[in-house]
Amino acid sequence: MINELTEQLSRGSSLTIEQMTNVMNEILTGTQNDDDVAQFLKNLTQKGESDDELLGMLNKMEEYSVHISPNCNGKIIDVCGTGGDKLKTFNISTTASFVIAGAGGNVAKHGNRSISGISGSADIFEYFGFDLNSEPNKVNETIEKFGIGFMFAQKFHPAMKNVANARKIVGDRTAFNLLGPLTNPAMVKNQLIGVFSNDYQERIVKILKRKNAEIVMSVRSADGMDELSTTSKNQICMLKNNIITKMVLDPQEVGLQKGNITDIQISSKEDAINSFVTVLNGSANKTKIEVTALNAAGGLIVSNIADNFADAVELALNTIHSGKAFDKLKNFVKNYGDIEKLEGVEKI
Repeated sequence: MINELTEQLSRGSSLTIEQMTNVMNEILTGTQNDDDVAQFLKNLTQKGESDDELLGMLNKMEEYSVHISPNCNGKIIDVCGTGGDKLKTFNISTTASFVIAGAGGNVAKHGNRSISGISGSADIFEYFGFDLNSEPNKVNETIEKFGIGFMFAQKFHPAMKNVANARKIVGDRTAFNLLGPLTNPAMVKNQLIGVFSNDYQERIVKILKRKNAEIVMSVRSADGMDELSTTSKNQICMLKNNIITKMVLDPQEVGLQKGNITDIQISSKEDAINSFVTVLNGSANKTKIEVTALNAAGGLIVSNIADNFADAVELALNTIHSGKAFDKLKNFVKNYGDIEKLEGVEKI
């Protein structure tokens, strides 16, 4: 079947949800050879994925993944980006997640080791001693106790190992890069999603609307970051009360200083770790702290904790400067990692 459908894609014809569902069954169960899967993915990217095709893929990825169901007061959210902006910034969404948790939110953080950047969310959690292979019930417990937990994509999406070689053969972006942030194992209905391309910003929100999402914000900065940024204006597409709206956010209008992209870029894994810790303890440069606060603000809005960016930014900055964000990290590492690692970074 896969070769037939690959041929159909090469002619510029889109697949139905049913066709995509069937071929995804073959791909995710490992019954197809890597070269055929790679060609299928390549042709799909070249044609341009339709919403139905992406929805069919998303449904199957969810079916084959491991799920958790934390029991928390308030909404459970995820904050993550598609990656692919190639700007080598520090781990903004991971850092923002601890600020959101410090402000009373619940974050089921889903992520991987870095593929295109310097450091991925999994690299940060692993450095501080968190077991990336933690069982689902352990991750459930961490979210319930601390308002934050980490789900390593490779652990929670075991079927994706059957696509790993094909993705290496392609050597470029595929539909899976887009779908990763949409397949949270906690089945969250509230999300802040950074998107690398304007083409997908509204489409991702529309797809999640079809999956009964509640509050979703897809974001992209005018200078190309797949995050909210203080270095430029930001494009936002938001789903709330079943209505999709678009807006442009100027960070200076919510009391933040215009930053420079070089202030938030890193060149090594050590830089990434240092940026993560110093933002949370309030000693990083202003741009790093404010860009984190802006993304945390987006997370607080999709959590239903704040109504607007001005209030949410104020709450995020207070959470950092009061020490609540760093306390959240300290308690998390003390219970699920290696506190000496954290103390070592603080001494640098």
